[in-house]
Parts: sequence; structure tokens; C-alpha cells
Amino acid sequence: MRNRRKRAPDLYDGLLLVDKPTDWTSHDVVAKIRNTFKLSKCGHGGTLDPLATGLLVLLIGKGTKLSDRIMTGDKTYEGTLHLGITTNSQDADGEILEEKDASHITREMVEKVIAEKFMGKLEQIPPMVSAIKKDGVPLYKMARKGQEIEREPRKIEVFEFDVLEFDNPLVKFRVKSTKGTYVRTLAHDIGNELGVGGSLDALRRTNSGPLSLEKAHTMEEILKCDKETLDQKMILLTDMIP
Repeated sequence: MRNRRKRAPDLYDGLLLVDKPTDWTSHDVVAKIRNTFKLSKCGHGGTLDPLATGLLVLLIGKGTKLSDRIMTGDKTYEGTLHLGITTNSQDADGEILEEKDASHITREMVEKVIAEKFMGKLEQIPPMVSAIKKDGVPLYKMARKGQEIEREPRKIEVFEFDVLEFDNPLVKFRVKSTKGTYVRTLAHDIGNELGVGGSLDALRRTNSGPLSLEKAHTMEEILKCDKETLDQKMILLTDMIP
């Protein structure tokens, strides 16, 4: 039997805050960092969809032990809701299922629906295009085959939901919510409440628990380092308060 070659222990232990580019999956980012710096342990503290950008927390070495703490933190996002467009993935990456005229929708109407229907403790039905598994099979694989199954609603809580700009049919917003919230589903459901449908055009995560995008580094900046200087971009466990 062929022996697998073990990688050397990681030089540093801690967190690496990445400003994830669009079209990269969270797995793509982890794999690139792990392979470039030959890390034995590297994971992430909460997935971002390929469409989304912003704060992706990488856990390196003994930093992987912080996974539960990082993933359970509240999240803050800024995004763009596109009124009048319904897609099968609830975002701009999906196939358009329906288009409706949304020219009559006003900012006041959007804010009223958010305040009345999308604040506080809610139940949210996850989208079919998601990594949630049913009998061991990810829902997105079923969705690719045109299948749709009943999904159990999830309990979430929305703490803040503000309209930042309104330029019909586009609504720029900021939302802070508990982990596991599908922001594209919020966009989809808001559009449905308004009677015109909706989907997510863009999404950027700005905060994960106490961690902020302001402290994150681009992939280009990170890849200019070598393994010996990677610590210059990291939050080391030795520097963190236990």
C-alpha cells in the first residue's frame, strides 16, 4: 500500500481574513491557500456563495479549533435586490423563471414590507440551490436534475435590515442576521411579498461576529507572501484573547 506523504506541521496557528473575489467558491479559496503555502490544516468559518464577495475567515493550523465559535457568530451583509426578476437559484447566477413589471414599486413600499415581514425571529425555507443535504445528497445536485423537494423551514433572526439606496428596480441594502440566513432567499421572498418577484444581484459580507472586512486581505495581497511571511497577514492565536 502506498504511503501518503505527510505535510509538515503548520508554521502558524490562527485566522486569515480574506476578501473573497466573485466567482470563487469558498472551497476554491481554501484549496488555493492550502496548496500555495503547503498547509496541513486549513478550513473556513462560514461559506460564501460564488456570486458573493467579502469576508471569508480562514482557519489555519490550531485555528481550526475555533470553527464553531466563528461559524456561530452573527453576520452582516450588503447586497442588491433586483425587483421583478425571479430565478431558480434566487440570485443572478440562476436561470430566469419569470419577469414582472416592478416600476410601480416605491422605496416606501419596500421598507414597509421589510419592517412588517422580515424583522426579528423568522422561519425561512432554504433554496433548492444550496449545499443542504437530503439523504446524503446536496440539494443543488437535485436542482440540476430539475427536482424539487419539500424543505424544512429554518429558524433565523434578523436584527437590522436597512435600505441604503433605491433606484427601481434595484434596492441596495444592509442586513445583520444570525448564522445560516440565506440572504438570496430574503431577496426572493421580499420580491414575492411585493407581488413582482425578486432576486439577489450582488452580495458582500462585511462582518462575521467581531471580525470585520476592514481587516481582510485580497487574494493578490496574500499570494505575494511566502510561508515564512504569511503571519504578517494573519491574526495569530498567540495574539488573541483566550
